[in-house]
Amino acid sequence: MDMSSTGGAQEQGRLPVDPGAGSGLLRAMSPGVVDYLFRQLVAGKPAEDVQWEQEGVSLAAQPEGAELARRLAETDMEALTPTELFHYVRAAQRLASWAEDLRQAAVGRYCHAGTTAPRSRQDPI
Repeated sequence: MDMSSTGGAQEQGRLPVDPGAGSGLLRAMSPGVVDYLFRQLVAGKPAEDVQWEQEGVSLAAQPEGAELARRLAETDMEALTPTELFHYVRAAQRLASWAEDLRQAAVGRYCHAGTTAPRSRQDPI
């Protein structure tokens, strides 16, 4: 039997390598996601990762602030499932909006600081 043929690869428990298989959904998935999905399949578990939701505050529930920024910065995006990546993007959008609100408040305070506070004689401005 010729083991270099497609049938030989299937008999050894491997899938045949198709040179044109690098397109579509599998091409868009990172090696970390493919590895995770394979381990879930072998263990007989669903492909969706729900354990991370049970281990602590999810990104969707994490309040805006330094902790959310730290979690986003330390996340390996290559290992995220598509659903987790969606939640990651939403959390990053919330954090950016929160930071923009802080910036606008600071600019407003800076611009109005000279008009509301009495100036002392030692103030060079």
